[in-house]
Amino acid sequence: MVEHSESAGCPFGERLLRAVLDRRTPAIVGLDPRANELPGVLRHELQNGSHLNTARLYQKFCCEVLDVVGPLVPAVKPQAAFFEELGPPGMAALQEVIRYARHLGLLVILDAKRGDIGSTAKAYARAYLVPDAPFAADALTVNPYLGPQTWQPFIEEGCAAGNGIFVLVKTSNPDSGVFQDACLRQGKAVYQLVAEAVQQSAERTRGPFRYGSVGAVVGATYPQQLAELRQAMPAAWILIPGYGAQGGTAQDVAAGFQEDGTGALVNAARHVLFAYQRSPYREKYGEMDWQRAVENAVRDMIEDLAAGTPARRLRSTP
Repeated sequence: MVEHSESAGCPFGERLLRAVLDRRTPAIVGLDPRANELPGVLRHELQNGSHLNTARLYQKFCCEVLDVVGPLVPAVKPQAAFFEELGPPGMAALQEVIRYARHLGLLVILDAKRGDIGSTAKAYARAYLVPDAPFAADALTVNPYLGPQTWQPFIEEGCAAGNGIFVLVKTSNPDSGVFQDACLRQGKAVYQLVAEAVQQSAERTRGPFRYGSVGAVVGATYPQQLAELRQAMPAAWILIPGYGAQGGTAQDVAAGFQEDGTGALVNAARHVLFAYQRSPYREKYGEMDWQRAVENAVRDMIEDLAAGTPARRLRSTP
């Protein structure tokens, strides 16, 4: 297992901590562009709806989102699937969105859920996590189904360069329990065994710092497991999807934090990207001023998390 060395620079877990403390919020924005939900003022630019035109529109939309959320949040989470479905033009758009986000000083967590072993995993890591990678992000989501060796190459390539990974532990989808909650002969559920391995990797990659470069994904829709997993993985950041559009609330995510308000990131995508579609933003801004709807939805999310979780303590951080 590759441990953090001072020569490798500041590890991802510490960089993320500094970013959260700087913005004083754990809120992050998912970049999940969907053609049929974009504001009409943008959809008219689709013309014939070709992959090239759609990719260009996704890039424009995401960059305009970044312009308003950049000063407010520590990180963004692009969803690779929406770009990949457009082929090469979509991947070129993803590359530019990542570059623009990092240009604005945001950390980028690429949600691609890669998972493989050996040289194939190394190739994925070199595509996403090394400094000169084609899609150079700060962190990548990883599927652990092939076992702990799934993320070892990502640690060797990416974490050694100061970047990180988030391993799927307990996901927010309704049928996640079919596999993740299955009990093993040791009397533990699959997600509990994965969490133990994540904690071990987080410890080994944190060096002298508080959090390691290996984190976990745990959904807001399972608050009891979230509380359990926060205790089981004290050295790991927890990325929490499911807030907002999937039904997760500030109360649901509260147990994912350490007492000082750190240790968790709460992601919202549709909840803020398409805020212009729902009250009160629809009445205040509508489609023509969709960026202000995004900005205010993010501000409201930040306030909601500050009021309902230990993230309130970030406000008092010097």
